[in-house]
Amino acid sequence: MVGGEISEQTRSHRVTAEDRTATTEHDLLLRGARVIDPETGLDAVRNVALTGGTITAVTEQDVPAKKVVDLAGRVLAPGFIDLHSHAQTTSSLRVQALDGVTTALELEAGDAVPRTTYKIAEDAGRPINFGYSASWAMARMRVLDGAAPQGGFLGFADHCGGPRWRDKATPKELDLILADVESQLNEGTLGIGVLLGYAPASGRNEYFRLARLAARYDAPTFTHARFKNPDDPETALEGISEVVATAMGTGAHMHVCHINSTSLRAIDEVGEVAEGARAAGLRFSTEGYPYGAGMTTINAPFLHPDNLPRVGITPGDLVVLHSGERPRDGRRLLELQLTEPGSMVAIHYLDESDPDDWSVLQKALVLPDSAVASDAIAYIGEDGGLIQDEWPLPPSASSHPRTAGTFSRFIRMMVRELDLLPLTDAIGRCTLRPAQILQSIAPRFAKKGRVQVGADADLVVFDLDTISDRSTYSDPAQVSAGVDQLLVNGEFVIRDRVLLPEALPGRAMKGRLA
Repeated sequence: MVGGEISEQTRSHRVTAEDRTATTEHDLLLRGARVIDPETGLDAVRNVALTGGTITAVTEQDVPAKKVVDLAGRVLAPGFIDLHSHAQTTSSLRVQALDGVTTALELEAGDAVPRTTYKIAEDAGRPINFGYSASWAMARMRVLDGAAPQGGFLGFADHCGGPRWRDKATPKELDLILADVESQLNEGTLGIGVLLGYAPASGRNEYFRLARLAARYDAPTFTHARFKNPDDPETALEGISEVVATAMGTGAHMHVCHINSTSLRAIDEVGEVAEGARAAGLRFSTEGYPYGAGMTTINAPFLHPDNLPRVGITPGDLVVLHSGERPRDGRRLLELQLTEPGSMVAIHYLDESDPDDWSVLQKALVLPDSAVASDAIAYIGEDGGLIQDEWPLPPSASSHPRTAGTFSRFIRMMVRELDLLPLTDAIGRCTLRPAQILQSIAPRFAKKGRVQVGADADLVVFDLDTISDRSTYSDPAQVSAGVDQLLVNGEFVIRDRVLLPEALPGRAMKGRLA
């Protein structure tokens, strides 16, 4: 082959492949949609054929198939991959499916007993793909408090009031913590979840050694940064600088969770550090979600009454999820932190109706190569217990609106209404970027986040003119609108805008060390 010429052998091979595509009967043909593939940059009307759980054709031809679905006027894209979902119940995952999500992963908190949790989920079935990271925080709970946490973030919440797990470990204890995390990695987890902001006294040496462990296994880490205050000491800038320095010193892939809520009004400075790290070639990534309020356990160190003025809020800006209570003052907040340390609270950091606050949020969402991730919280019922499998959700179900609306809200605002991102870029942040972050630990993700022949048939079809979040802080159980079809491993979970509760095609996404 000379220059850019295509050899006769290559041309013949391509023609043969195209002929085979045109004559082979596929299982399903999705016809006439505007197809977005963020890796190749494809943005054109195409027909997409599936056989089993795999994409078998992306073509302008009208290929034969056992079933055909006409999708003229709709967008077809890879299913959204959520790196940060604490909403691992079947009901909550169905809600996320209606937001376009085909893979929801618990990577920030991680899971305390991953092999057990994987088996429980596989045996019960899930509507979308699922997976977990190793949990540094819960390893500390085991070693320092003798606790036995179970599961993901809610297991963490059950034990977060423990006496010592937030403290600096002795050298012997640190060795045990790292051994615990390493054991979890070898159970097939997707990296290491590091709730550093919940144990800021744990020490920088421990964080560095944890990253060295991750680098040894080529596993990403998912960090809730140590600090988030806008002014010295313990600033958001200091928090992200620690993550970047650790990436530089160890070579580990360091990922910062929800950069929007850990940088807040320091986003200009934090954003410069993040962009500088990427420009320098460090293995560094970020994520964000399009809401001004966060949600976490009420006893998080950064919610101590003495710290609230530093992030510009008062006790009344916190709302207890199960009761709706807004603490009247710092004394009442302290009382709640002592008596129900694991209770979930919404924290209204930024006013989404205020132009200045909204500008802060926008900046976090358009950082180069940043992923979109929801930080979804599982729905709870009026009795305060988890809603496991009930469908549809009861109207009284409580959570954060980001659980139901993150991805549709992101596309509605950033693409359709504000025109801040091209559609292909926006889709890439929801699909390809998360897949790339995970490929080193789980090569299967090289087949996700793409609309290409050979890729997994995890696909979302939506109406760009109508896709929208409907969940609110007062009514978080309202599911999103505009997702017409959702396929997971080639099986419909949503068909003609109707969720199919019997559909449980989700698969366990495990790391290569399993």
